[in-house]
Amino acid sequence: MSVIVATDGTEAATVAVTWAAAEARRRRASLRIVYAYDSDWLESRYDIGAEYLDVAESLAKAVVADARDRARAAVPDLYIETDTRPGPAIPRLIEWAEGADLLVLGSRGRGGFTGMLLGSVSQRLATHAPCPVAVVRDGASGDGAVVAGVDDSPAAGQVLPTAFAAAAERDTTLIVIRSYLPAIPRWLAGVPMPPADDPAERSRLEEQLAPWRKRYPQVRLETVLTHDGAAAALVEATRHAALTVVGSHGHGTVAAALLGSTVLQLLHHADCPVMVVR
Repeated sequence: MSVIVATDGTEAATVAVTWAAAEARRRRASLRIVYAYDSDWLESRYDIGAEYLDVAESLAKAVVADARDRARAAVPDLYIETDTRPGPAIPRLIEWAEGADLLVLGSRGRGGFTGMLLGSVSQRLATHAPCPVAVVRDGASGDGAVVAGVDDSPAAGQVLPTAFAAAAERDTTLIVIRSYLPAIPRWLAGVPMPPADDPAERSRLEEQLAPWRKRYPQVRLETVLTHDGAAAALVEATRHAALTVVGSHGHGTVAAALLGSTVLQLLHHADCPVMVVR
């Protein structure tokens, strides 16, 4: 098993490296620290000598060496590798993620790999990376419950095993949230809103959870049914969470355009790392 973490020397990347080291320890996996450094200037019209590439490579190696030292300080007995490559960030990170169990990114960066991490870069990686992607925001706490957002689409088949495993590894509570539209539209003025804890909806959720309850009997489980929007419900749940797990595809309120409004709002506003599984 392996966890890949991208760095570029920024504080946000350092937070991601430290979190990734702890995550690798929890998974009993190795850690690989990578850096894709900018090489666009090589294709410019200016006559730039090869020595500049050597300087860029040396600086990149210094960045990953510092990240390795920080990861080693956080988890002394962890097996750590480093790698640097010139070129565009997204394709390089996708290459590194081949065969990995998790790709970890910081919430902000510079140049090489995260210029617009909470926009196009995170969306592209969550869509195209061949493994789950975790985005770690500055100040994210490692304490609290694991939160999972699920609907009744096949995406839940990836979210639930990941979330249960994460809760078991952390010996913490798993909170499963399902947001769904009420039977009566909200715009019908004067009609009482039905309670969110609908028996039929809860029965469907419990049926989804049953195999994972059996596989992870040690995990303390809480379930939440709500008529609130998925992004609002999940962001609120992250206030005291260690990790939030969501799927990259789905339907209904929880996952509609999941790499649009819901996941992007989580990446912008969650108070804990967000893991997107495909």
